[in-house]
Amino acid sequence: MLTLTRTSQLALSLHHKHAGGVSEMSCIPATTIAVEEACANCGKEGTDAVKLKNCTACYLLKYCSVDCQKTHRKLHKKACKKRAAELKDDRLYGQGHERPEADFCPLCLLAIPFPMEEHERLYDCCTKTVCIGCDLARVRQGLSNICPFCRTPPPESEEETLKMIQKRVTARDPEALRKLGDIHRKGNFGLENNVPRAMELWTEAAKHGSTEALADMGMAYYKGWGVAQDKAKGIHCWESAAMQGNMVSRHTLGLLEFQNENLDRAVRHLLISAKMGLKDSLDEIKEFFTEGYITKAQFAEGLKGYQNAVEETKSPDREKAVVIRRELLNGSH
Repeated sequence: MLTLTRTSQLALSLHHKHAGGVSEMSCIPATTIAVEEACANCGKEGTDAVKLKNCTACYLLKYCSVDCQKTHRKLHKKACKKRAAELKDDRLYGQGHERPEADFCPLCLLAIPFPMEEHERLYDCCTKTVCIGCDLARVRQGLSNICPFCRTPPPESEEETLKMIQKRVTARDPEALRKLGDIHRKGNFGLENNVPRAMELWTEAAKHGSTEALADMGMAYYKGWGVAQDKAKGIHCWESAAMQGNMVSRHTLGLLEFQNENLDRAVRHLLISAKMGLKDSLDEIKEFFTEGYITKAQFAEGLKGYQNAVEETKSPDREKAVVIRRELLNGSH
């Protein structure tokens, strides 16, 4: 926490010496007394009776009362805004360099590659997201469609599926809350389209740690999908998700900064998400390099980080599952 130190000024001691009728004046420094905490407006020192409170935006100054803070606001406003923006950037770019727990397969404990929807399967019984490698291992073990995590048989109808999800919602499972919100938004499983209800569920899911729910809320606000359009609120949701490790939100913020001609900020976002394994971000970094917007060192940093991140997501079962899926897709054509 930043605190201010107020130091007493040099005191002028006047000593009159009468020499030949001339009065002489000498300056003697008084003892310097350090006051660690004092109101930035009135100078009142903090005591047991006087509790000083930080400016909650910048934490640079302290005040003894709300009135003092309001009085001093005009003098402090410019420095406060500048420091508050710096603190926000410290959090925005300094946090979220690790993927959230939901991005990891609960069985093999490896991060799931991007795009995640192509490398995972969500089981409604326990709302666990299992990677395609572990799902392939389930098939090899002859478990049919039984959940490889909780061993629950598959639901036989949409009604049964919805009951499974609602059971997990009752337990305040963040992924179940997010999925039920998505169901309400799309009007699936026989439910009516209800975006306000979806936003309620996503808000609850975000409180319990779902970065995907935050990303969904950001899109709804930014695009005005079923709610009053509020781009600032949408960006705030994406920033919150990015600081919790949601790389797709981080990538989106990078694109927005580039559109607003804030190249340095865009590159900072995209380098983070590229180094976490998001190919879309690496593609943008590559294009920036080709266009001469960034240095070779920056491109190399993003490329190396991306390669390392992808390598950490690999497993023999996952690679085999990708081959099988590719063969099935080719066969369908």
